[in-house]
Amino acid sequence: MPLLTRLIPSPVVVDIRPGALDDLACVLADERIAQSGRLAVAVSGGSGSRLRERIAPSLPGASWYEVGGGTLDDAIRLAGEMKSGHYDAVVGLGGGKIIDCAKFAAARIGLPLVAVPTNLAHDGLCSPVATLDNDAGRGSYGVPNPIAVVIDLDVIREAPARFVRAGIGDAISNINAVADWELSHRVNGEKIDGLAAAMARQAGEAVLRHPGGIGDNGFLQVLAEALVLSGISMSISGDSRPSSGSCHEINHAFDLLFPKRAAAHGEQCGLGAAFATYLRGAHEEAAHTAQVLRRHGLPVLPEEIGFTVDEFVRVVEFAPETRPGRYTILEHLDLKPNQIKDIYADYVKAIGS
Repeated sequence: MPLLTRLIPSPVVVDIRPGALDDLACVLADERIAQSGRLAVAVSGGSGSRLRERIAPSLPGASWYEVGGGTLDDAIRLAGEMKSGHYDAVVGLGGGKIIDCAKFAAARIGLPLVAVPTNLAHDGLCSPVATLDNDAGRGSYGVPNPIAVVIDLDVIREAPARFVRAGIGDAISNINAVADWELSHRVNGEKIDGLAAAMARQAGEAVLRHPGGIGDNGFLQVLAEALVLSGISMSISGDSRPSSGSCHEINHAFDLLFPKRAAAHGEQCGLGAAFATYLRGAHEEAAHTAQVLRRHGLPVLPEEIGFTVDEFVRVVEFAPETRPGRYTILEHLDLKPNQIKDIYADYVKAIGS
């Protein structure tokens, strides 16, 4: 019998635990990622600078690059600055914007990327995508998966609570994204990668059903693992389908229609997932999702992030235009504004106060 298998693109190292940052140099050396110790480290001017003081003594061969923001220009500039050095790898140390810039820069100069996130705001920390602001708004750029992911739970606990909560919303939204994928398979025959779907869905379920909160290391471990698995699921499928459905279309619509008022990515995705689940007719599931989001301090109504009902209706109506070619419950129902408003009123009653 022939052995039929496939190679799965995934990090060589996933180290998630308290104190992991202090062992970064040893991990990179032991795994032969940076045996010479020559690293290009991208950091922010905030938390990254403080952590630099902590770990710089253990990385004597590192060159440090401060990243000003999360734009395409920032990433191109970073790549240009790093290009003159001879490094083993690029380390992105900071929040999502820093890691996305580091991802893009590493890909541009042909070096592996080590992701060292300082918060758990979304699943981009291990995804094959760099999301960067550009002249047209915001773009997604394909990049290789990180070769290593090091998450120090002690550092995560020091991050602003809102950013960690946002990661909960992003992880839980996987369940809705996979349901949208399955809907497209039934209606349009779109092919589903079963492994990617299973990985993304179980990552979301693990967070949804965990009884802990962000002050609990056990819960943070599960959340971090879920976000890493979400990123790997996207690498397996070759696109963002396992983790991005109607929930993310709603998120993108918030960003595009109200760029100066938009909330955190994960906050909008969680709200979008709860509402889209209700649209699908899974009313008990939507109520449970909303209950869990509320328990973690996340919004489930647009008013809770500063938007009126009419503005939310506009967001839901516009959402399908954000991802042309992607089929979700929003495209399937093709709702008009008055229908969205009526269903939203029912959703509010269903999830309770």
